[in-house]
Amino acid sequence: MRVVIGEDSALFREGLSALLESAGHEVVGRAATAATAVSQVRALGPDVVILDIRMPHDDEGIDAALEIRAWDPPTPVMLLSQHIETRRTVELVTSGSIGYLLKDRVLDVDEFLAALQRVAAGGTALDPEVVQRLLGAARATSVLAGLTPRENEVLALMARGWSNTAVAERLYLSPRTVETHIGSIFGKLGIIDSPGENRRVRAILAYLEAQAG
Repeated sequence: MRVVIGEDSALFREGLSALLESAGHEVVGRAATAATAVSQVRALGPDVVILDIRMPHDDEGIDAALEIRAWDPPTPVMLLSQHIETRRTVELVTSGSIGYLLKDRVLDVDEFLAALQRVAAGGTALDPEVVQRLLGAARATSVLAGLTPRENEVLALMARGWSNTAVAERLYLSPRTVETHIGSIFGKLGIIDSPGENRRVRAILAYLEAQAG
């Protein structure tokens, strides 16, 4: 993959570049500010951009991600952060091709690279800790109160970008049972099959909207 990295910490930026290049990817741009990252993505057309949420202040990385995702076509974005911030990510997850991982997760190189490839391919990858926080908030909301514990587990793994097969293997269920659970989740959340929308992403959005509320 061709990658642009937006990260204000030179040490982390160069370490991430070395990691990606050692895995066979090409780092075509390195930026210390959100504005520079946006310019590089527009000029270089990478397969995916990695952005620190804070570069270095507030949510500049999220602002940059929103701008990049609004382009036609949008560029897949992987957000990295030291802390969990969910409120403004609601605006990002509706279209897929988005990831949000805590920086500690990069230490698990194989997991990070797999998540980055999922995002570049149009999928989603949410950090397990982010998902857990969303689950905790969701249980107190009427929107998600109707989900069973098993459906919550399935939805949590979906939010991490896992396929039906992977979910089935993790929970020791048959693929057909997983499909049944997912169908039930969509039904309970009122998510209908609609052209141009990804129902899995809409389910993740329900979590984020619950947290933002």
